[in-house]
Parts: sequence; C-alpha cells; structure tokens
Amino acid sequence: QTPLKKTNALIAQMGITFLNAYVPSALCCPSRASILTGKYPHNHHVVNNTLEGNCSSKLWQKIQEPYTFPAVLKTMCGYQTFFAGKYLNEYGAEDAGGVGHVPPGWSFWYALEKNSKYYNYTLSVNGKARRHGENYSVDYLTDVLANMSLDFLEYKSNFEPFFMMISTPAPHSPWTAAPQYTKSFQNVSAPRNSNFNIHGKNKHWLIRQAKTPMTNSSIQFLDDAYRKRWQTLLSVDDLIEKLVKKLELNGELDNTYIFYTSDNGFHTGQFSLPIDKRQLYEFDIKVPLLVRGPGIKPNQTNKMLVANIDLGPTILDIAGYDLNKTQMDGMSLLPLLRGDKNVTWRSDFLVEYQGEGYNGSDPTCPGLGPGVTHCFPDCVCEDSYNNTYACVRTLSTSWDLQYCEFDDREVFVEVYNLTADPHQINNIAKTIDQEILEKMNYRLMMLQSCSGATCRTPGVFDPGYRFDPRLMFSNHGVRARRFSAQSL
Repeated sequence: QTPLKKTNALIAQMGITFLNAYVPSALCCPSRASILTGKYPHNHHVVNNTLEGNCSSKLWQKIQEPYTFPAVLKTMCGYQTFFAGKYLNEYGAEDAGGVGHVPPGWSFWYALEKNSKYYNYTLSVNGKARRHGENYSVDYLTDVLANMSLDFLEYKSNFEPFFMMISTPAPHSPWTAAPQYTKSFQNVSAPRNSNFNIHGKNKHWLIRQAKTPMTNSSIQFLDDAYRKRWQTLLSVDDLIEKLVKKLELNGELDNTYIFYTSDNGFHTGQFSLPIDKRQLYEFDIKVPLLVRGPGIKPNQTNKMLVANIDLGPTILDIAGYDLNKTQMDGMSLLPLLRGDKNVTWRSDFLVEYQGEGYNGSDPTCPGLGPGVTHCFPDCVCEDSYNNTYACVRTLSTSWDLQYCEFDDREVFVEVYNLTADPHQINNIAKTIDQEILEKMNYRLMMLQSCSGATCRTPGVFDPGYRFDPRLMFSNHGVRARRFSAQSL
C-alpha cells in the first residue's frame, strides 16, 4: 500500500530509483538550501529554520542566491525557469525583504510566504502578494500548484528549454487532506520496526530523555499524523499524473527529465520520539529519489550513495554547463542515470546539523529547563540548542557505517554498523576498533572543512584513501586531542 501509486508507475517504473539517497541535514531550510546551491550546510551557512540560522536571510540572499543552479540555468544556459510552492521557511519575512523579494534565477515565481500551509496562505506571484482563503476548489495549495504548473507548460516559450521546480508542502504538517481523501487509509498506522517505542540506550542525551514506553495518546497522535500525511500525498500523486499527461500531450515527455524527491525524512515513534525530524538516524536523513528521462532505462534501481547536493550539478550537467565553473560540493548523477560502466563514485558523505533552541523554558513543560524546543506531545523534546552534531555516512562494498560526533559537553560519539544493525539500535562506539575510530574522526574533520572538489575526495574505505595520523595533531589539534583523550 502506498499513497503514490501513479508516481511509482509514471516515474519509478519508467526510470530509476536510488535506494540510498540522503540529505546532509534533516531539516527543511538547510536541506532546501543544499538542493539549490549544491553545497553542504557548512558552505551555504543555512544551519536551521530561523532567520538567525540564515534561513532566507539578507546574507543568504546576497551571498548564495545569485549562484544557485536555477540562476546559472537562466543566466548562463538560456533556460526559462519556473518555481511554485514552498521555498525556504522564512521566505517573505519582513526583515528579509518580504514577498516582494524574487530570488535571481526565476522567470516565473509563485512562492509560499513562510512555512507549510494548505489553506489561508499568501503567495508571492512574481513579487506581488496574493491571498488565498479556504475554498477547496480554488485555494487548496497542492491543486493550486498543479494548475499553475500546467498553465506554465501551456503558455511557455517553445524556443527555450525549461526548468520547473514544484515544491509541495505536503506531506508537511498541518496535514490537511483534500476533502475527497479524508477517509483514505483508515487502517494504516506508522510502521512498527524494531526501533519503534524503545528506549534509545547508548544514545546522546536528547534521545535518552524521550519517555519510554510512549503514552497511548502519543502513539495515537503519531499514527493519526502518519495516516494524514499519506492522505495529503494523494493530491501530490494527482499533481504528478497531471504534469506527466500534459508533457505527453505537448510531445515533450520523451525529452524531459523528471526528478522526484523530498527535503528530509521523518520519524514516528522510533526510539520513543513521537514525531519530527532533525536527528542523525536513517529515518530522518534518507529520502526517496526517482528519476525518469532521456537515456534512462525503465525499472532500474541504483545502490550508489547519492545526496541532495548532487541535484544541482546533475541538472547543470544535463543543460551542458561546465561544472568546473561552479563551487558545488555535489557530483553529477548523469553517468549513473545513463548507466555508464566504470563510474568512480563516492563512498561517504557528511551529515551536519546545528541545534535550534532558545534561552527561555517551554511554558508547557516548565520542568525541562531552558534551551530545549519542539517538546510536543507529552513534553518529549525533539531539539535543543546543543543538539549539534556531524556524521560521516559510509557506504562501500565492504562497509555500511555511520560515525557521528556531538558538539556538546559530553562530546558524545555514536557509531552504527548498518549491515548488522539496520535500525541503529546498538551504538558500537565503545567496542569498534580504535584505528577505525581515528580514521573516521579524521575523515569527519576533513569533510567538515571541505569545499567543492575536496568534498569529493576518497573516503576511509576507498583504495585511494590516505591517512596520516600526524595530521590529526597539527591542523585540528584541539578537537582531535580532545577526542583521543576520551575513554572510548
């Protein structure tokens, strides 16, 4: 059972499904910034969903926006570009130019003010505010985005290539399904994997504070949310069907690439965290990625490690742009899409997140003290200002491993062998070979300071990897020594 039957038939079965597609940061704004720039968060500097965290801030507008891949497509490759939907969470904020700000690179701009909504929202229509109410037939956002997209395909110029980015808030909260779908999936509940509703032992303190077992009301809440998310996706499925049919009608389907993905995963009850994202585990960082288009054979799967920083380079590569002229950290997926043999590919990538929190206490949960946030339901907090971590996620022929360090007082380390433990229940930081730990620590420091080509150097388990332990004590002395001194 899936809410995306048509999407599966029209994109996955007609093209390629990437089985190991990830985001470098499991949160909307940093992740979307990574898609647009092709860069890791430490290079685009959007660290969370707040203006202070650089989400759609003046600084982002000045330093990153002019160099996003759509800007390059429009100015350097002569594309007509179309955006519809949720852009960045703080887009339209007064302090950042309001909805009058249209980022460079877009010929047609229909962007949602602020975060996800389904009704009663404002769109920036090429810089002019347009209010929508709550009448399903004219205001339901997923359908509005579908109709705007179809209009663009109808009236665009046929003399220039085109790029469209349609960014539906669904299945984001508030999970408002279209009226015809509110009764769907009545018997669906959140998956009960082996990490569902268990205590996250040997994990960092934020995971350990979750109450186990969860209350019945928490479980009911997360099951309900899961069902409603599926219901909202039925409208996304309709949108995709309409677009594919329109491209076919226009005679453009066979020479158009279609990418389907998301900006983060989501958890519902894993390690007794009721509902959110922004954690380092697979359920939050792994996303779908389906692609169909010219030269892509149908019904394929690919196991290579790919990330959302690869989308920009891929699309520019398709447009024929020289990627050496960009500052992007990602790699073009085009050789993988075409099924080229002998592609050298990455064996690891970086996950990084900077916690969000504020000095005040949560008034609904006064016992928790300051610095925590998103403490709902049942005062289980999903984030805090020191929920700041970085990980190397490795996938090679011999290893399926994740190594993470927290930048908090504990300098906590988590390591998972996903071959033996796909649900990341057992943290093996204290039992894994010390040499592997040192190499992973060194690799993490390399990736955290990488930029462009240095983000694509061989990982720890590549034959080309070179490790000189002395380097750990010269460049990055403090951090490495503090790490080595720990009793692992």
